Amino acid sequence: MTDDSRRPRRQQEGEENFGPPLFAETDDDESGGLSFGASDTGPLPHWTEPPTGEMPRTLISTSPPDSTDDLDVWSSFAGKAPVWRDDQPIDPHDETNEVERVASLGHPTGEVEDVTNRDDSIPLRREPGRITIGTDPTDDRSRPIPRKGRPGEPTRGGRPARSGTPARTTPTHPAKSSARDMPTAVGMGLLLAVVFLIAVVVSPKLVLIVAILVLGLGAVEYFDKVTEKGYRPATVIGIVACVALPVAAYWAGEQALPLLLVVAFVAGAMTFIGANSLEAAPMPNMAITMLGVAWIGYLGSYAALILRYSKGFGFPVASGIISHSIGTDTLCLLAIGVVANDIGALVLGSAAGKTPLRSWISPNKSIEGLFGGTVATILAMVIVGLTNRSTTWNSAGDLIVLGIVISIMAPLGDLTESMFKRNLDIKDFGTLVRGHGGVLDRFDGFLFALPAVYYLLQFMQPWVTK
Repeated sequence: MTDDSRRPRRQQEGEENFGPPLFAETDDDESGGLSFGASDTGPLPHWTEPPTGEMPRTLISTSPPDSTDDLDVWSSFAGKAPVWRDDQPIDPHDETNEVERVASLGHPTGEVEDVTNRDDSIPLRREPGRITIGTDPTDDRSRPIPRKGRPGEPTRGGRPARSGTPARTTPTHPAKSSARDMPTAVGMGLLLAVVFLIAVVVSPKLVLIVAILVLGLGAVEYFDKVTEKGYRPATVIGIVACVALPVAAYWAGEQALPLLLVVAFVAGAMTFIGANSLEAAPMPNMAITMLGVAWIGYLGSYAALILRYSKGFGFPVASGIISHSIGTDTLCLLAIGVVANDIGALVLGSAAGKTPLRSWISPNKSIEGLFGGTVATILAMVIVGLTNRSTTWNSAGDLIVLGIVISIMAPLGDLTESMFKRNLDIKDFGTLVRGHGGVLDRFDGFLFALPAVYYLLQFMQPWVTK
């Protein structure tokens, strides 16, 4: 088809006239049609001519730039030209300093990912800080604290757990149907009672040795278990502090406890200062270390402070005479009250326990069991008063107050220990005490009751005749 075939044909006779043609036949045609003035781009080139590459005049501005002009879309990049994905940069740069940050943290395989040649369609992932609100501070990745592990899970996210990071395991808390080995538990309880009574009869210092032994074994259980779960505490410093605190309390008194806490904290800090890098996780592991020192060593040292009342000096009373059995007598009543509380809670809780006390901590502990333990503790104190078995706590009213304090603090200590076990996903801290678990599992109620009874003893002075 030629250009002539595209031209409009001439008007024939009889056809209606619709005006001049749109395009003129020749350049001399004066009939009108579409044309371009002198101010336009000029005559269009023929379609067979090669392109010139020139910019049309309509896009070239000769007027001063307008301040509101938004055509310069790259002005916000401070004059930097865009680098296209297909271009090869001459000098790759990392404006976010991601390479230096990753290299400083250390890669598990010794290789650092090249973040400068990454796909720009994938946004750069910003990891949270080592401690983030709402997450486990020992993990460098954000995750909720109440997390259930999978059976046999040795790694997290395909990576082995690092030091200072607890490995999550399957919760091993017993179900309500798992019953305790009652014959073994009763037999072991009677054996412990006999050992304690022999120590009381022989000497207060022997009772102190028993208390130090219990606290030392409890500290070993605690630090061994948290280490097993991935923490890296200052174990030696923690165990030594838990043993030294009751010794210092017995020989120097209550004012020695803050000093030893400061010494333990400074020694633990020096241990982590000597580490090679932040991978030692100093903050969570220092917290774990001092938790054991405060929970086991500091609270347990109040047993030594109570025993100081049996040393025979340093405690002025109204009559000027002090009985050498005050400390041992009070510890005996404390042991009777804690054991009675455990038995009462177990009996009534197993028979009629329906309302959980704190189900997320321990589903087996119930409000009914708490009530049963309180009644059993107060009843035991009343029996002691009626039989005149105590030479220190002579008043029935004082004994009832002592029973109420024990019935409040002993379950609180038991709940605290169960809370720690739930957080670590373990059943017991140890297996040394057959039928009861570990030493901490048996003496957890004592740790909270000891300070309360010590200050009650100072306040009430029950040995003084009223």
